[in-house]
Formats: sequence, C-alpha cells, structure tokens
Amino acid sequence: MASTHPITDLGPPAGCKPPPERKLSEEEFLAWCNEDVKAEWVDGQVIMMSPANTAHVRLTSFLDRVVGVFVERRGLGEVFGPELTTRLNPRIRRVPDVMFVANERLANVKLTHLEGPPDLAIEVVSPDSAARDWREKYLDYQAAGVREYWIIDPGNQRVEAYQLVDGEYRRIAPDKGRIRSGVLAGFFLREDWLWPTELPKVDDALKEIEAAV
Repeated sequence: MASTHPITDLGPPAGCKPPPERKLSEEEFLAWCNEDVKAEWVDGQVIMMSPANTAHVRLTSFLDRVVGVFVERRGLGEVFGPELTTRLNPRIRRVPDVMFVANERLANVKLTHLEGPPDLAIEVVSPDSAARDWREKYLDYQAAGVREYWIIDPGNQRVEAYQLVDGEYRRIAPDKGRIRSGVLAGFFLREDWLWPTELPKVDDALKEIEAAV
C-alpha cells in the first residue's frame, strides 16, 4: 500500500474537514471522509494513505489491468482498484491496491464500498507500509475470510501469496518463478514481471498466461 500515517500527523487532506483528535465511530468516519480521500479505518483510528510514488502507481496499474482483463475474459466477476473500500467487519475498513470479487458475491458491492471481504486482495508494499501489509493486513484478511492474499514488495523484490485453508493462510509455493492463484484458476504472475524498471506489456503477460492454460 501507499505509505500510511495517523491523520493527526498529516493534517486533513483537501476536501475534508479536520477530524476530532480522538477515535471516530464508523458513522463519524463516513461523515468526515469523502470520495476524494483515501483512508482506512481500524478500531476507530483513521489511517491516511499518502500519495503513492510513480513506480507504485505503475505496478498497481499493471496488476489491476492484467488481473482485470483475465477476469473479464472469463466472466469470473469484477476487479477493483484502491478507489473502493472493503468493510471487512463493523470495526475495520481497508483499501486493498487490487481486489477481486467473484460473481456470486457481486451483490455485496455497494455504492461506495464492498460489504465483507473480497475473494482476492493484492497489496503493493511501500517502505512505510511494510509492517501493515505483512502483518496487520495479513491477520485482518485472514480473520475476515479473504480467500487469497498476495503481498508484492518491490523494494525487496519479494512476492508471497497465501490461500485460506481451514481458516488459516498457507503460502502458495512458487513453481519455476511463477506464482499460481488458487482462486483464479489458470492465472499466475511471474516474479520477474514485477521488478524491472519497464514493466511488461499487459497483452504480452496475458498471452503467456493463456498459452499455459
């Protein structure tokens, strides 16, 4: 995710009135926030997401497009970027970089958020979000029942994917540099697609994925 800080450290973003210097109820958070603000809400704490750098944006865009086109071509459901919040439970609202919602759960997509967990969540790690993505969100997504969680850390050239089995995450072992999804049958990411200065073309990645199906 983009770097995160308590709201009191950053001050209010454009378009928002300053929140009280205290924890907010969910109703207060929704009243304070608007569609132009990227923020998470956990146990009353507002966590602002500061602007992402160019490399983060490009990688997130590549992931959103390659997963999105794969899902669209197979009519599997819908893919969303960080514009949509997932309300994991009544005390946690998170903003994954990319999330997939299967057809049978699309009724949970509301006007401004996803009610409940996505089927697949992907987070792109930035230096300030490492602990949050690797530990806090891992535990939140596991507890909420997110069926698959991918963590991509460009700074350390590390990617790990986890599938929910009997309520606990188990790591998906790479296969010759490819990490295959259990939720999206036939989909994989090659680790070496994620680190170069110039990312691969989405069409080229999809051709390789589809040729292997």
